[in-house]
Amino acid sequence: MVKNINRRVLQDTALRHFLEVVRTGSVTAAAERLSVAPSAVSRHIAHLESELDTLLFERRARGMVPNAAGELLAAHAKRAWQDIERVTDDIQALRGLQTGLVRIASTEGFASEFLPSLIAEFQREYTGIRFALNVHMQAEIPQLVRDGEVDIGVTLSTSSERQINVELRHPSPILAIMAKDHPLASRRQLALAQLVGYPMAMPGPYSTLRQLFDISCSRQGLQCEPALLSNRLDASISFAAAGGGIALSGEAALRNRLKTGNLVAVPLRDREMNERHFEIQTMAGRTLPGACRAFLDHLREAVRREG
Repeated sequence: MVKNINRRVLQDTALRHFLEVVRTGSVTAAAERLSVAPSAVSRHIAHLESELDTLLFERRARGMVPNAAGELLAAHAKRAWQDIERVTDDIQALRGLQTGLVRIASTEGFASEFLPSLIAEFQREYTGIRFALNVHMQAEIPQLVRDGEVDIGVTLSTSSERQINVELRHPSPILAIMAKDHPLASRRQLALAQLVGYPMAMPGPYSTLRQLFDISCSRQGLQCEPALLSNRLDASISFAAAGGGIALSGEAALRNRLKTGNLVAVPLRDREMNERHFEIQTMAGRTLPGACRAFLDHLREAVRREG
């Protein structure tokens, strides 16, 4: 006999707990994020599986992965939360753009100067809008956008992503960054072949910047052993500013520091160094809340203004 599904369970706290297990792959990790005991999460998952009369996860040694039924339920749950968010936003819109939360995932370079200054500028007009800005590696940002973990992804990209709507795409060439008294600082343009003879600060292989640099060096038969290897852009830029050598970066990540005159940014002529793009990403097919849409417009205008 087929069991009748209690449809109230699909609007229950259990669903929120289920989604966290899907996102984190672990009952323990989900419990930490929800600030509840792991036993509570396990109990809600068991309740869901009992009501739906089916298993929702494959239990593995290193965590839990949703099975086919779990994937279907996760898709439903994400749509349901977005519908609730949209209705809430519509109600708030009746009073004007007074409240709201904008969740942003960004790479480190844009989160240090570029985005905080734009957020401060935006909040001078919309004082009730709050922001959550978190730094992630480039490879993580599209998935956070797809999962609805964030509203807006601000990142660098060299290729298109599935289920992602690109709100704005703008060239973001890689520049050679050095102190104003560096021997190459007066050049109008440089090639990697001219840089590799000097100490260089570089990120690890996870970065599109490093990947493009390695591809270009390989194509040209160039060898480069970084004098400083760091996963923090600030460290590389400070190394260059102190006269330690050359760093690589996009212009937006250090716009304010360049204005001081202590650093110089020189364009690179190598093809690969000009194949990177700045992207503003949102989930394909999703209607964003009003606060997010307003900040997107603000972000687009700022990028176009700076050219």
